[in-house]
Amino acid sequence: MQLTLLDSDHPEQAFPPLHKALKEPNGLLAFGGCLSPKRIVNAYRHGAFPWFNPGEPILWWSPDPRLVLFPEHLQVSRSLAKTLRKGRFEIRYDTAFKEVIAACAAPRSDSRGTWITDDMRRAYQTLHHLGIAHSCEAWRDGKLAGGLYGLAIGQVFFGESMFHRETDASKVAFVNLVERLSAWGYRLIDCQVRSEHLLSLGAEEIPRQRFAELLERLCTQAPAAEAWR
Repeated sequence: MQLTLLDSDHPEQAFPPLHKALKEPNGLLAFGGCLSPKRIVNAYRHGAFPWFNPGEPILWWSPDPRLVLFPEHLQVSRSLAKTLRKGRFEIRYDTAFKEVIAACAAPRSDSRGTWITDDMRRAYQTLHHLGIAHSCEAWRDGKLAGGLYGLAIGQVFFGESMFHRETDASKVAFVNLVERLSAWGYRLIDCQVRSEHLLSLGAEEIPRQRFAELLERLCTQAPAAEAWR
């Protein structure tokens, strides 16, 4: 099957149908295009997201199955619940988006590089300034200890990446975010691909077609008026 080449000069261009994504590698749907806000938002609403290594063309993915978390299915282990009760971390929203994405992009001990290129960082920082991308941060003693970022479209939050500098910092941020999203009327959290860490917190794999159907309905529904304020 031939992959679709996206036109970088037409960010409004429609993505190909999801059933045209490759089975190997799982979910590769298209390449090329640009990282403009319109293109990226179109991708997420369609069920795709950009992921590529430095030096590669922009690659767009829609894996099958898709890892998601329904907020009401959040699972908190006893040890994590104990950490939450201690109140060790202060949770903030959108106070350090640039620092969060930089920390997520930093090299990790189990990886030789990062997929969050400089172009990706600039693209998501632009989306943050537009009120579409958001961060949830765990602070301790005035220092950023962990956090995550993603996109909010309708009643769906599309998680992108998380990091921690202290044990459980990113988990505490994630649990707080899920609870806050639930209170704001969000119905679905996209976790992209299988992760044992997220499965332990209640995430589950669903067929790509079901994911696309949920997006079609939920991305057009507004969350609570107080969301992200």
